[in-house]
Amino acid sequence: MDRTTLARKIYATAHLAGEFRLRSGAMAHEYFDKYLFEADPALLEEIAGHLRPLVPDGTEVLAGLELGGVPLVTALAFATRLPAAFVRKSAKTYGTCKLAEGAAVAGRRVCVVEDVVTTGGQVSLSAAELRRLGADICGVLCVIERDPGGRPRLAAERLELRSLFTSADLTG
Repeated sequence: MDRTTLARKIYATAHLAGEFRLRSGAMAHEYFDKYLFEADPALLEEIAGHLRPLVPDGTEVLAGLELGGVPLVTALAFATRLPAAFVRKSAKTYGTCKLAEGAAVAGRRVCVVEDVVTTGGQVSLSAAELRRLGADICGVLCVIERDPGGRPRLAAERLELRSLFTSADLTG
């Protein structure tokens, strides 16, 4: 599937109109419900295939952020054959008490995988925690860059954002 067709399919599957409160607290009149495209195996496989060339050279681990980044990182791990880590918003308080499950991140080049980036807030928090665990963050991938405001925020934290689509790509 070419990029234009993929954009149309994501839009048709996941675009919603109405009143929505974003994670940042801002209100929006349109919303991309990433769970709708992540729940479609054929569409998820196409997205992973298109994300594959965006993975930074030298990446050793793909780290998907809870919750939307987890199906994406799983599909991308299949496409790239790279191991995956599943990153919680906070470390669990029982069992292994880990923040990052799956592949080890300490001392490794890690690419963070997220579904939609607006302000970059959760990516920023999770990247800081991964760095605290010893990860060398080599980039951030997302399917939809909702707002260009997140890019400079992440860049200020030495996080290079590579997006498959901007919201303008999907709506324009």
